[in-house]
Amino acid sequence: MARILGIDPGSRLTGYGVIEETDRGTSRYIASGSIRIEANSFPKRLKQIFDGITEVIALYQPEEMAIEQVFMHKNADSALKLGQARGAAICASMVAGLPVSEYAARQVKQALVGKGSADKLQVQHMVKVLLNIQGELQIDASDALGISLCHSHYQHTEQRLKQAGV
Repeated sequence: MARILGIDPGSRLTGYGVIEETDRGTSRYIASGSIRIEANSFPKRLKQIFDGITEVIALYQPEEMAIEQVFMHKNADSALKLGQARGAAICASMVAGLPVSEYAARQVKQALVGKGSADKLQVQHMVKVLLNIQGELQIDASDALGISLCHSHYQHTEQRLKQAGV
């Protein structure tokens, strides 16, 4: 039974989602939310991401972290900032001793919706269904929970393949 922290990185808003795998092979919702970045200078924003993820780790005690990979934006500056935000989150996890797994956005969508081109609302809907979440769920938080669920699915598949001797 592993507790997984999923991160949807951003330089202004970083989503997080924590799930726990049950003995029955299902996932249970623990927590989710967003770290709102208020600083104006970019180095201070990175520190806020690092500190926010460090706080989430201390509060929810995950055993693993999964994060979305950077994809190339039309704007190279945006992609660079996203990569640096990812780096701050990964560093916080590494300082805490958590193993980090990375997934492309298409992998997450494929694992949850069955279609790599799914939109954010489809992902949000499946996250709510799979984790039995009632009511509102922020998009950044649902993306982070989706990354957690994707990691869980990939881990279970890998485990089943090992058991089958593949």
